[in-house]
Amino acid sequence: MTSVPGGDHVRRNRDQWDAWASDYAGPGGAHWAQEEPTWGLWNVPESDVGVLPADLAGRDAIELGCGTAYVSAWMTRRGARVVAIDNSAAQLATARRLQREHRQEFPLLHASAEAVPLRDASFDVAISEYGACVWADPFRWVPEAARLLRPGGELVFLTDSQLFTLCAPDDETEPATDRLRRPAFGLHRLEWPGEPGVQFQLTHGTWIRLLRECGFAVEELIELRPPEGATTRYSYVTLDWARRWPGEEVWRARRLA
Repeated sequence: MTSVPGGDHVRRNRDQWDAWASDYAGPGGAHWAQEEPTWGLWNVPESDVGVLPADLAGRDAIELGCGTAYVSAWMTRRGARVVAIDNSAAQLATARRLQREHRQEFPLLHASAEAVPLRDASFDVAISEYGACVWADPFRWVPEAARLLRPGGELVFLTDSQLFTLCAPDDETEPATDRLRRPAFGLHRLEWPGEPGVQFQLTHGTWIRLLRECGFAVEELIELRPPEGATTRYSYVTLDWARRWPGEEVWRARRLA
């Protein structure tokens, strides 16, 4: 994984996720069917971590980089008025099919989270699980989330941890080890060898500065730890590693007046 400046990451990520969409249709459908939400690579139960805001009933929410939109489905079932956006038309096609199967409707928009075609101060909650928070530039999507949220609104996003990003091998078929493989300073835009897509990650200090500059107060950083015996379909992290060190983290921030 190498850090590179600039580029056309929005188009590249759209192309990559259009190509990957069929691989995520099955897992997306399984998430839609769940009674209780689960989070991240290890499906940590909502009851253990409390990622969703406690009271969603009657609140306006947006999912930034929704994929198959199962997080939006979970919020809708809890009474939220949800809008879901994604950069991939193929992912949204799966989301529409799952909406029909589950008889659940909410708007699906084909757009980048870096430029959302909606009015200022339209939402009470903005959320992303491995969506915009990984595949959009944080220096663009975080200000956009701040624009979309009303004063007091909540921003919640789940992403790879800083530590995992520093330890992950270039080859995704190899699991992370206890070796640091890339520098933390300058962490921002990242590319995997042999893949067209572009990912993004920041150090904790940079996340905090960016959130504060965009008018947020950071309320919580939850470091996810999978339960004993948990499984994942991904090969780039082992259960032993993820139970020793945080591989995923949830940020919670609130939009100030």
